[in-house]
Amino acid sequence: MDSRILDYTALVLVVIGAINWGLVGFFKFDLVAFIFGDMSVVSRIIYAVVGIAGLYLLSLFGRVRAFGQK
Repeated sequence: MDSRILDYTALVLVVIGAINWGLVGFFKFDLVAFIFGDMSVVSRIIYAVVGIAGLYLLSLFGRVRAFGQK
C-alpha cells in the first residue's frame, strides 16, 4: 500500500475529528454522537479510528524532518 494514501486518509480522519471537537467546544454538539448514537459501538469505533490516525500522523514529523535533510 502506498504510504501517501495512508497519510492522506489519516489526515482526513484527523481533520474530521478536529472539526467534531470544534463543534463540541464551541456549540456543545457532538456530530458523531448525533449521527451514530451516544457511545454506541459504531461511534466508539469511529473515535478509536480517529485516535489511531492521529497517533499514526505523529510519524509524519520524523518523515518530514528526514525529507528536509536529503
